[in-house]
Amino acid sequence: MKYRVFGKTNFKASEVSLGTWQLGSKWGDAFDEKVARETLEAAYESGVNLFDTADIYQDGKSENAVGKFVKTKGEKIFVVTKCGREVMPAVPENFMPDKLEGHVEGSLKNMDVEALDMVLLHCPPNEIYYKEEVFAKLDSMKAAGKIKHYGVSVQTVDEAIKSLDYDISAVEIIFNMFRLKPGEEFFGLAKENNVGILARVPLASGLLSGKYDESTDFGANDHRTFNRDGARFDKGETFSGVDYVTGVLAARELKEKLKTDSLALSALKYVLMYDAVSVVIPGASNGRQAIENAKASDMPDLTPEQMELVQQVYDEKIRPLVHHLW
Repeated sequence: MKYRVFGKTNFKASEVSLGTWQLGSKWGDAFDEKVARETLEAAYESGVNLFDTADIYQDGKSENAVGKFVKTKGEKIFVVTKCGREVMPAVPENFMPDKLEGHVEGSLKNMDVEALDMVLLHCPPNEIYYKEEVFAKLDSMKAAGKIKHYGVSVQTVDEAIKSLDYDISAVEIIFNMFRLKPGEEFFGLAKENNVGILARVPLASGLLSGKYDESTDFGANDHRTFNRDGARFDKGETFSGVDYVTGVLAARELKEKLKTDSLALSALKYVLMYDAVSVVIPGASNGRQAIENAKASDMPDLTPEQMELVQQVYDEKIRPLVHHLW
């Protein structure tokens, strides 16, 4: 495992870290504490030292599992959590100063810690980025020692750019072979401001595993079934907003052109080819997946020719559909 400095935090984070949206469960299934512990342990043994969670993941069970796990380790593990998204689609009221304190107190309790390493506003509505009092509240909680760092998890590049007006330490943003706009318009600005980047949804909800076909069936409670058109939350978080069949065909083409048996690892490595990225945070529903994801760190770099092939597929198949939206 290789490590990168995580922006203003100066923490040396594993470049492949762990997103815990589906920790201890498959999409839509009940939480399993034993599986969660095994997944965290497998990631840690593979060199992972940063976990990304949120107060709404499994109704707080993800935060609780991460908090318990961290206490068993002597070495520093950095935990990023998120708040404000109890209702979907997100509403501005849940991000206002009078609510933020309660969110932070809830996460402190869930993880049984005195201070949060980092808290991110969890995909707030666009208007929140223009409310200075929200970020002033985060500053005051930082001064009070309840949080060490803060930032935002964003939906759009424009939101990411606007967030740089404040004293943020990190931006979490969707970036993958099917979502290249952040690399074109935001990464340079983040580097100039020493703001860390957590690249989320790096496999486009599994499309970039290359394992799905036109007839793949997902469970009824899986967001890949019910949110393809944005019925529950932002459409861009499911398959990166790409039409499913289009994504399947594009992933198939990538797999063939890159001549790889593991498109998932190539997709993770692709994200890591951008030095502005601090960490990539693929999810894992079991230990085996966590171990497999971690292997991306030790893969050889993609060649300039391979990087160009990805760009070509994006420009031809994906850019016209999603580039202007997020």
